[in-house]
Amino acid sequence: MQPLHTTAAVRVRRAEISDLDDLVALEDRTFDSDRMSRDQYRRHLDSDSALVLVASANHRNFLGTAVLFFRKGSGVVRLYSIASQPEARGKGVGTALIDASELAGRQRRCRALRLEVRTDNVVAIKLYEHLGYRRIGSYAHYYQDGADAWRYEKALA
Repeated sequence: MQPLHTTAAVRVRRAEISDLDDLVALEDRTFDSDRMSRDQYRRHLDSDSALVLVASANHRNFLGTAVLFFRKGSGVVRLYSIASQPEARGKGVGTALIDASELAGRQRRCRALRLEVRTDNVVAIKLYEHLGYRRIGSYAHYYQDGADAWRYEKALA
């Protein structure tokens, strides 16, 4: 399978069913709440309206993941989730996953990519703003633990 995005250290490709254990393990390791289950990942791997991406240094060195949702008739792709291994943070994994997400959106003729981020996730907010995302709104009490979210968007044209 051709990678969607490759840098010197990070390769991004579409996830496969053989990645399921790694996807669930990273989800459990990364998030205290709002986790996707094994069944949800399995459904997303087989769905036309979802795309699960994985970043790796080689096929088995699992560095991170992104989950995208496409809604029929909408010109907007949603970055539902993005996560990287703690030891891989700050090494381009998030940027590679976002670049591949934007490419996937363009390939499906989406005009914009949207995402939500916890208002207290300063590192992610800096990354999104550095990559050209602009804040377009907020959601109060968006996450299971009651945390608020900022909404961000970037045009893909």
